[in-house]
Amino acid sequence: MAAQTLLQKLEILADAAKYDASCASSGTAKKNSLGGKGIGSTEGMGICHAYAPDGRCISLLKILLTNHCVFDCHYCVNRKSSNVARARFTPQEVVDLTLGFYRRNYIEGLFLSSGIVKSSDHTMEQIVEVARILREEHDFRGYIHLKTIPEADPEIVHRAGLYADRVSINVELPTDSGLTRLAPDKDARQIEGAMGKVKADLIEAKDARKRFRHAPRFAPAGQSTQMIVGADAATDADIVGKASRLYDNFRLRRVYYSAFSPIPDASAVLPLKRPPLIREHRLYQSDWLMRFYGYKPADVMQATEADGNLPLDIDPKLAWALKFREAFPVDVNRASKEQLLRVPGLGVKAVGKILASRRHRALRLDDVARLTQSITKVRPFICAVDWRPVTLTDRADLRSLLAPKAEQLELFAA
Repeated sequence: MAAQTLLQKLEILADAAKYDASCASSGTAKKNSLGGKGIGSTEGMGICHAYAPDGRCISLLKILLTNHCVFDCHYCVNRKSSNVARARFTPQEVVDLTLGFYRRNYIEGLFLSSGIVKSSDHTMEQIVEVARILREEHDFRGYIHLKTIPEADPEIVHRAGLYADRVSINVELPTDSGLTRLAPDKDARQIEGAMGKVKADLIEAKDARKRFRHAPRFAPAGQSTQMIVGADAATDADIVGKASRLYDNFRLRRVYYSAFSPIPDASAVLPLKRPPLIREHRLYQSDWLMRFYGYKPADVMQATEADGNLPLDIDPKLAWALKFREAFPVDVNRASKEQLLRVPGLGVKAVGKILASRRHRALRLDDVARLTQSITKVRPFICAVDWRPVTLTDRADLRSLLAPKAEQLELFAA
């Protein structure tokens, strides 16, 4: 068999990495190469993101070190029983690609994951070696996100955090039973144990930086994780509950959701169809509500329907408001910030402007309309000086009035 060229390896290993959604680079420490020292930047124009039509970040060089794997997770295209083309980079080849793409302004950082070869420790050592060469030999100051392997020696994982801006450990599936069924080589307790160790390292490094100015940084962009949605029977309520526990227990920066994608030669235990991508979108919206709007996991769960899933035709915030209409309407001139954040159609910025504006004068409906994209969605849930919804809030057909209308897209639109 002829040796693969670098381009052939890149084609295989970049394609194999597309299933990993957790590659956003927000939250890292600012670094740049101004002054002629080093290469790369994580501020200003240094990191920018582009998103594929399905919402996945494509701005980083996102590749696997190898798609060979000793594990046989049913949902993974790179499982050992999968009949796919295989390839493997050396650490130096990944370094050369990263620097070459960066100098051509194609990418602003590196997202590196890997299948597991030989052993978890050996694979983790190879991943860390890529980051070490970039940071120590080339003074690379761009963004580095390393996917760590929970079964690896914690000391090796710790070294990864000293070089990377962010580290992540995938919990893979929302329930332990789903993980046992679809990824029999993985252990939920081991995964959460590794996340707990990273959390402890993050706290220790932060404390050390307070006491010693030059103490080494450890993953300044924190840790994140990813869950596959739709590969097992877990409901949105299960997923939201799991995400909430992960945020609370491990101080995660983000929980990412990846809608299950059918893969070639799929196992018979997997569903035949992928879940609708809008389900993934609704979960991200619920995540946003918990992180920025003050919703509790129980609030989001209350917005689910009888099957435990969030409605697909309306967003979770509107779904909650329609279920709890007794909480509305709220007076935009008197309501608290928490009450205003519950109004469908009012975002965090709009609420901030309402609170600032009403210090100077009483707000009318037109004033609120200037702060929203659609006052139609807001009207049933607020009162203003010149507006009261009267019976509109309680109308039986309110959901149909507010749900986005189905739109036929043009096949050959300009």
